[in-house]
Amino acid sequence: MTDNPASPASAALTPQPGVIDGKVHRYPLRVFYEDTDAGGVVYHANYLRWFERARSDLLDVLGIDQRAALEAGTGLYTVAEANLRYLAPARLGDAVVIETWAETVGRVSATLRQTARCGAARLCEATVKVGFISPEGRPRRQPEAWQAAFASLEPIKNPGPAGREGQE
Repeated sequence: MTDNPASPASAALTPQPGVIDGKVHRYPLRVFYEDTDAGGVVYHANYLRWFERARSDLLDVLGIDQRAALEAGTGLYTVAEANLRYLAPARLGDAVVIETWAETVGRVSATLRQTARCGAARLCEATVKVGFISPEGRPRRQPEAWQAAFASLEPIKNPGPAGREGQE
């Protein structure tokens, strides 16, 4: 086996983040074979994975550094409740967009709404309540800049260490 250094073209490849459009975060994905059952229909539990991935991307797009916050002991988000409603099947090869918006934002928790769409068709809807907790698992007030970012769905300006609001 030989070492094959990455080409300049492959070094420039990075995953594409979702985008914020007004107060809605949109995260695109494609249905792969691994997402489906034997009939080519998306397995129901995969919507949970997709919704989680979209929420993680939303935090990144907002400028919330989950890893730095965890390493600094600031805290982390955890799902407290999830309610899903399945409306139509997604199928192998479909282009799906996960839309996420904040329904309510509190000091410790937020309720987010998420919809999986294929074109104009709504596939699955979710209401997800996330809580901010300490590394020990106790409820903790989320940083104010994070609350504001969730509420407005506007990126944090100049985040400081561990997602704390920095000087502008």
